[in-house]
Formats: sequence, structure tokens, C-alpha cells
Amino acid sequence: MADEVALTRLFPNAALTRIERHRLGVAHFTANRKGERIARGRGRSTDFSDYRDYVPGDDIRFVDWNIFARLRRPYLKLFHEEEERHLAIAIDRSASMGFEDKLLRATQAALALGLVGLAGGERVSVYAMADVAASPVVLPPARGRRNLGKLVAGLEGLAAAGDLAPERAIERMLALHKGKGIAIVVSDFLTPGRFDTTFSRIQGAGLEPWALQILGPSELDPTLDGDLRLVDGETGHALDVTAAGDLLEIYHEHRLALEHTVSSLARRAGGRFLAASAGMDAETLVLGTMRRAGWITLR
Repeated sequence: MADEVALTRLFPNAALTRIERHRLGVAHFTANRKGERIARGRGRSTDFSDYRDYVPGDDIRFVDWNIFARLRRPYLKLFHEEEERHLAIAIDRSASMGFEDKLLRATQAALALGLVGLAGGERVSVYAMADVAASPVVLPPARGRRNLGKLVAGLEGLAAAGDLAPERAIERMLALHKGKGIAIVVSDFLTPGRFDTTFSRIQGAGLEPWALQILGPSELDPTLDGDLRLVDGETGHALDVTAAGDLLEIYHEHRLALEHTVSSLARRAGGRFLAASAGMDAETLVLGTMRRAGWITLR
């Protein structure tokens, strides 16, 4: 029997099959077709659609307590609304992402999340942010698994270049994007910029900001011995240092402070934050780390 043709070099076909069995882990939302989600508030024009199993994090206001009293198992009521849900994914492909497979993990994460969205009925769009000259569009707004090939084609050709500030990158994305839902920013967040502006702009556009920070293994746990020259991957600026006992401690303080800042700003804007290492394989990142964090859940 002939070998199965690989859909992409980013994931084995079997991994894609496992990934698309998931849905985005949004407490108030499930999308099986256009416009299907759980209503977030009262006074909306909604029609009852179906039930599904309760999962931790779901809004208990939508539990059907009559069914729970009979079956002793919680089920959530689903409703139809006219407004469709969007998933916008912004990938940082600036020069610093070319270090230690960070861009590769970012594109794999974007493919996995995009597939979950396409298979789940969301309108998915993907943007790759590098500099002002290049078009950022990887996948214009699309729905349905039939668009997986377009997503793969756009992601497989990405390369790291440029040093576009985060707020400028998001400004460019939002100028092209229409629709409410979720915006996922995949980056190392090492390019200097106004992260407060980044997440507040996303929130102001009616999108819930999710931030996925990917750092290289040596960025998470560097080894410094002897005299070193540190080179900025985006500006080319160099700094000669003599390694000392306090240098690593200072570095980790700054790295953790950055993580705390990005996490706090994302959550303050009503979103989420997740940190990951580019050293872990892609399936572990998606089906392990993301799933444990509740970013995706089984359907």
C-alpha cells in the first residue's frame, strides 16, 4: 500500500487528526456551525440549539439544573445567535524569532489553533507580523476545514525578518480585521514596544487577547562562561560582557519581569497568557501544554 501523503511538514497527519478533535477552550462558546455559541448575557435574541457536557471553566448559569437533578450530571444549554465568532491569529516573525526554532514552534502553534478554529466553525484569519513593507496576511477570513490547505501554504513559507514594534504590528492587523471573537498573539515578546497598547487595542476591537510567549531553551536557561559578546538579533547591536555570578540572576529577574508584565496586561484586558519553550516538540506544546492550560479541550 502506498505511503500516505503528508498534508504538511509542520505536523504528521495523525497529529492533525488528534488536534482537530478539539475545540477552543472558551467557557461561553462552542461552534459547530455558523453563529452557534452560548449567550453571554441576558436580553439577546437567542434560540435554544442543543446540549453538551459541562467542562471546568464553563459558565454555570447555562447548566440545565433540571437535567442535573435527574441524571446527576451537568449539561450546558447551547443557543444560536446571529453573530459569528472570529479567531484572529497574529504571528511574530521578527528577526528574534529565528533563534532556536521559535518561529517554527510559533507556526506550528498557529496551524494547530487555526485547524481547531476551522474545524469548529469559527471564521479564522492569520497574520504574520515582521515589518511595514510586507503584507501580513497569511490566511484571509475563512471557515471550514476545506481551507486547511490555504493555511498550511501560508505558514510553511514564513521566515524571520524585521523588527516591527508590537503595537504597530497589532495596529496593522486590526486595520485589516473585522469581527468580534478572539485574537491570539504568538511571539517571544522580546521586541521593544508598548504591550499595554497592544492588548488594549485588541480588547477595544471586540477581541479577547490571548498571548502565547515562546522562548528558546537557552533564553529560558542560559549558560554564561568567560567573556562574551551578546548580539541583538533584530538590531545587530553588540554588547561585550564578562560573565559574573550576578549576571544570570539579573537576566532571570528581567525575563520573569517581562513574562509577568505581558501576562498581567493580557489578563487585565480580559484575556489569557501562556509561556512555552521552543525546545518542546509541537505535539507536546499543543496537546499537552495548551490543553492543560484550557486553551483547547476535547469536543
